[in-house]
Amino acid sequence: MRQSALRSLGRLGAGRVSASLPILAPLELLASAGAATSRKGATRSTHWAASALGTACIRLDASLLFSARGISGSAAALADVTVAVPSMGESITEGTVATILKQPGDVVVEDDVIAQLETDKVTMDIKYPHKTPGVIKAIEVAEGDTVTVGQSFAVVEEKADAVQADKPAEAAAEEPAPAAKEAPKQAKQEAAPKPAAAPKAAEAPKQAAPKPAAPKPAAAAGPADKAPPVPGQRPERRVAMTRLRRRISERLKGAQNTYAMLSTFNEVDMTNVMEMRRELKDAFLERHGVKLGFMSAFVKAAGAALQYVPSVNGVIDNNEIIYREYYDISVAVSTPKGLVVPVLRDVDQMSFADVEMKINEFGRKARDGTLSIDEMAGGTFTISNGGVFGSVLSTPIINPPQSAILGMHATNMRPWVVNGQIVPRPIMNLALTYDHRLIDGREAVTFLKRIKEIVEDPRRLLLDV
Repeated sequence: MRQSALRSLGRLGAGRVSASLPILAPLELLASAGAATSRKGATRSTHWAASALGTACIRLDASLLFSARGISGSAAALADVTVAVPSMGESITEGTVATILKQPGDVVVEDDVIAQLETDKVTMDIKYPHKTPGVIKAIEVAEGDTVTVGQSFAVVEEKADAVQADKPAEAAAEEPAPAAKEAPKQAKQEAAPKPAAAPKAAEAPKQAAPKPAAPKPAAAAGPADKAPPVPGQRPERRVAMTRLRRRISERLKGAQNTYAMLSTFNEVDMTNVMEMRRELKDAFLERHGVKLGFMSAFVKAAGAALQYVPSVNGVIDNNEIIYREYYDISVAVSTPKGLVVPVLRDVDQMSFADVEMKINEFGRKARDGTLSIDEMAGGTFTISNGGVFGSVLSTPIINPPQSAILGMHATNMRPWVVNGQIVPRPIMNLALTYDHRLIDGREAVTFLKRIKEIVEDPRRLLLDV
């Protein structure tokens, strides 16, 4: 049996046989056990011993083969790790799986996006969080499923050489193997017609049996007849509401049910702020690298007005009123999936350039769907600009848990009385919707009038008057 084992191992090559000599001791024990049972006439046991020996040799051969290639399980596969649903931000505990971007068998490295979740506020990514690359073994949810924070989303087998192993596989697919190159040649040789033997005189060529007549091709099937419409029925289609749209509807209806909402209006002459923009827009762009718009003027004016009328920056909490001494303004941004409201923090400490740069950043992220939960959380007051869509007047709904919202509208040239003369002026309508439980009418009108005064004369911001 020892000689048989050596002959089997000899097929692995001289170098590999020498490497396997240290493990021949257990093989010798197995061989001697087989010989002992053979002397007793136990043929079945002898066969078992020989089979076990062969299996050991095969396992040895496979182990040496994988070790030689450097892809043994102990070296490549480290462990299975679970990718869990990450934190979604303040007060958000669940989301809906919108898109799964990776499938079982795909290689992932750190920060690769596996899927996208749709939450009540934004669309967020589920990323592979580990530094060691791996191969996805299983995706444990499906698109459309609701998942919670901390829930297992995917199982990944960590493999240190997953990326390197993936590249040779792609290269091998592009470069055909030598056998594949020879295959077309062999196929051509086999397909070449061989000279047929001359027919014998005594044998008449056999006539082929007549084939049954082919059935006539059926006429091309026309489009399926549509069911006759039911009298009075009109075409319609149903689609499931996205989680963001459901959340928007719940919050807006909740605001109507909770707040005592009332709106007040005013008109603002945009002449001075438009003249300031016309004169300084080029210098502003050259200095700050961002265009000067009108939104920054309204944000700064609202920040000053919030300090002037603190109740508008407050909120009712059960039987208490919380007066917030920081000024974070939410800016409503429209996206294809719905309205989002990223927050400008501490607007009282921001410059016009800071506001414009942040608004541009929020707009880009909103279009790309990359706004984070932190950028959406909080806010003490909201500004909504329906004027970009051509709206001339509206009554916006409060964004809970805030207490007021400012609505901007389109600027139109209108006849305006200035110093007793009727002159054309660019006029914008402003609307302030507020919670009448907390904010009295006098305070609401004073707040809106303060915004009007600052926008009409931006010098007031410099002089704090």
